[in-house]
Amino acid sequence: MTPDLFSTPGTADRAEELRRLLQEHGHRYYVLDDPQIADAEYDSLFRELQTIEAQHPELVTADSPTRRVGGMALAAFVSVRHAVPMLSIRTETDTQASGAKNFDSRVRRELELEEAAPEVDYVTEPKFDGLAMNLRYEAGLLVQAATRGDGAVGEDVTQNIRTIGQIPLRLPAAVPQVLEVRGEVYMRRDDFEALNQRQRDSGQKTFVNPRNAAAGAVRQLDPAVAAQRPLSFFAYGVGEISPVERGGPSFATHFELLQTLKAWGFPVSDLVSTAQGADGLTAYYQSIGRQRDGLGFDIDGVVYKVNSLAWQARMGFVTREPRWAVAHKFPAQEQSTTVLGIEVQVGRTGKLTPVAKLAPVFVGGVTVTNATLHNEDEARRKDVRVGDTVIVRRAGDVIPEVVAVVLEKRPPGAQEFSMLRQCPVCGSAAVREQGEVDYRCTGGLFCSAQRKQAILHFAQRRAVEVEGLGDKLVDQLVDSELVRTLPDLYRLSLSTLTPLDRMAEKSAQKLLEALQKSKETTLPRFLFGLGIRHVGEATAKELARHFGKLNAIMDASPEELLQVSDIGPIVAESLHAFFAQAHNREVIEDLRECGVCWTEAEPAPVVSKPLAGKTFVITGTLPSLSRDEARDLIEAAGGKVAGSVSKKTSFVVAGSEAGSKLERAVELGLAVLNEQDLRGLLDGSA
Repeated sequence: MTPDLFSTPGTADRAEELRRLLQEHGHRYYVLDDPQIADAEYDSLFRELQTIEAQHPELVTADSPTRRVGGMALAAFVSVRHAVPMLSIRTETDTQASGAKNFDSRVRRELELEEAAPEVDYVTEPKFDGLAMNLRYEAGLLVQAATRGDGAVGEDVTQNIRTIGQIPLRLPAAVPQVLEVRGEVYMRRDDFEALNQRQRDSGQKTFVNPRNAAAGAVRQLDPAVAAQRPLSFFAYGVGEISPVERGGPSFATHFELLQTLKAWGFPVSDLVSTAQGADGLTAYYQSIGRQRDGLGFDIDGVVYKVNSLAWQARMGFVTREPRWAVAHKFPAQEQSTTVLGIEVQVGRTGKLTPVAKLAPVFVGGVTVTNATLHNEDEARRKDVRVGDTVIVRRAGDVIPEVVAVVLEKRPPGAQEFSMLRQCPVCGSAAVREQGEVDYRCTGGLFCSAQRKQAILHFAQRRAVEVEGLGDKLVDQLVDSELVRTLPDLYRLSLSTLTPLDRMAEKSAQKLLEALQKSKETTLPRFLFGLGIRHVGEATAKELARHFGKLNAIMDASPEELLQVSDIGPIVAESLHAFFAQAHNREVIEDLRECGVCWTEAEPAPVVSKPLAGKTFVITGTLPSLSRDEARDLIEAAGGKVAGSVSKKTSFVVAGSEAGSKLERAVELGLAVLNEQDLRGLLDGSA
């Protein structure tokens, strides 16, 4: 008979050891992003502890990692009176440099500093867009987590906060007897997108933004549900803390306090810094503003705090706000407005996209009048209707989109959106292929909308590049029927161009010179410029590299196309179908007759590719390579170049003035290369 492993005298010691190991590795995984053991090994240790605690309930402790997975559902939240009120911070809505200068001037006045006195030292932090949280530790154990509430009284959400892996359940022995740590519970953008995808897949309602999703998770009465919603935490201050004479620490500055919290196991943002005077605050505000869209989480501004704790005490409070701190807001990325109409636009490949026409609203630093609804399914899922009040989001260069409808403001009789079954431009049938989410116009180049987009695509910088051929000129050329197909571009003359609106003889001559210059291109650029569905720049390069000549690509069977690196059945079929169309071959032959030519080569021999399977991100300015040149070298060696940094990135190639991508790489612990390092990888010397 097998002996009971957990009836041995060492069971309690083993449980304690497992808790220590799981807390240590959990901290490395969630806070330091530096895991030291495989997930399977962590899971094995976790299951062992679960088994011990199930057989010996008396060994369960308040700080056990098994408590993170959720306890019993609650009937309601219990109110908690904060020992030290959680006060709000005054908001500076002036989004210019003067906002920082105004605060610095107020601080200097409050401290009665002479004009010649040194600049004030500040702590600068991102203003996280989440929920303020107070974590109370007694004898090093997390005993309570409470929301801000009205600042005096919050709600006890301890069971849900225990599910956040970044929050320690037990602190080192040296911490004060009583310690309240304050910070922000938030949801990372990638976790938010994954959560919404799961909601969509299960037919449930999606969340408007990460803050709403985080709030919903924190206020779940069932902690098992909260445990399924990924939350994160940043610490930024303290509440009640043991007095110095009872073992509490003594800090001189706020920055020192934050670094101590970090040493005790709390996550503190790497973006927290110090700054001197108004100029330092302004530089920080502008720097974080540039990085904002590349961060993995939402922020809506920055926070300035006088660094000296003695000066903080001296300045005190006004009503319910500290005089020594301010939140300097960024331009809002979300605003509400009204849907005036829903129009359907036609893209280069015939894709029909519903677009909400909006009452003008200032959001994300610009005035927005249009927002994409993506496709019929998305428009219906969000249930956007004409007359609705909607929340619009715009971040950085991202196309504005409707993220939610304010249903209580919906006007009576508002009609559900349905996609047109005919192209709004040419009247051709609009069809939705099996397995596709988009409707497409079947008119091809007969459709002027597709014709315009096809010309613009062909003329763009990454394709054959016709400088000066922009949207308005293409509209005129197509609408006047001067250009019906791509070869017609090369048949234009001074006499046909000069009658066009805003087309003087000098401008017309410059366009003709640009067209002449574009006749000499490369095979990858020409292929990409043809606008074949599913064929982007990288695929065009692989095709040119594999086959060497255009005729070989045009005559290749789907099976032969599948031999090309990174080409699957969908791309192979799209290529084969394109070149099987007589009118597409005719366009290519006409372009040749107009003098368009490209460099060709013999098919590439099969060679080893040193960067195969590696993903690179390029940021900043390299000493001697442009980004396009660096991209070409990496792709020629079998690597891939991505636009954003993630845990899947193999290397980040950084030059001067590298911004948020470099900071994200450092945050994730990724390998960072300079140009010399990259060349070493390429030639095998590294």
